[in-house]
Amino acid sequence: MTSLSGIYAGLNSTYAYLASQYKDGLTLENIAEARTNTDNLMNLNQTFASYLQTNFSALDADGDGVISAAEANNTISQMSASGLTKAQLTQLQASGASGISSSDYSYILENFEAMDSNGDGRITDAEIAAYKLKAAKMEKEDEMMDKFANNMSTFYGSESSSSSTGSYSILSYKYKTNKT
Repeated sequence: MTSLSGIYAGLNSTYAYLASQYKDGLTLENIAEARTNTDNLMNLNQTFASYLQTNFSALDADGDGVISAAEANNTISQMSASGLTKAQLTQLQASGASGISSSDYSYILENFEAMDSNGDGRITDAEIAAYKLKAAKMEKEDEMMDKFANNMSTFYGSESSSSSTGSYSILSYKYKTNKT
């Protein structure tokens, strides 16, 4: 099932990795340096690091130029509770963020307005799950209506069955004569 938890986990682990590299705290300069350091190629998720860099001022709640563990955890927890905006999801998708598949990003972005059931401009895991459940229900109802419509020909007869002498519906039987 599609979930945004992979994004939150990716942001959290990227922050933790970067913070472990810089004992004086995670600054905008530290993030920029880490992103260009070739030693970090295998361990640093560039997409999430880019997101942290681009949204640094929003993450640095007290404005001291350093993202503390508490600030990062509060922001990520707040994102998880209130959901992500379409702009945040688009930014993460455009930068190639992992955490969810590209098809899930596309699915969420294509259906964002329908998923945003409370109209707050953000979607949560609960809204995604509710939308997927509703979509599955509608798909099943459509399938059942299609079966119902197709099965009506069994009762009333269809053009193919009315021209065949060996196959009759309940209503057409009394009007047919078997001329064999």
